Amino acid sequence: RYCGLAPLVALGHTLHAWREEIATMWRFTRNNAITEGFHNKIEVLQRQVYGFRNFQNYRLRVRVMCS
Repeated sequence: RYCGLAPLVALGHTLHAWREEIATMWRFTRNNAITEGFHNKIEVLQRQVYGFRNFQNYRLRVRVMCS
């Protein structure tokens, strides 16, 4: 008879097998969310100002938006 605990037991085995990696992840919480946010802003800017003739103006606009 199926008791419904098999998925929970499998989760327990997985967590036990990866316990060091999981602890390291929580100890050194670093991610690239800030970089992804800047990248998104730059992509939005590219769609809004299609056709900048001067790269320096584009660069300045990116720096203003991401600062």
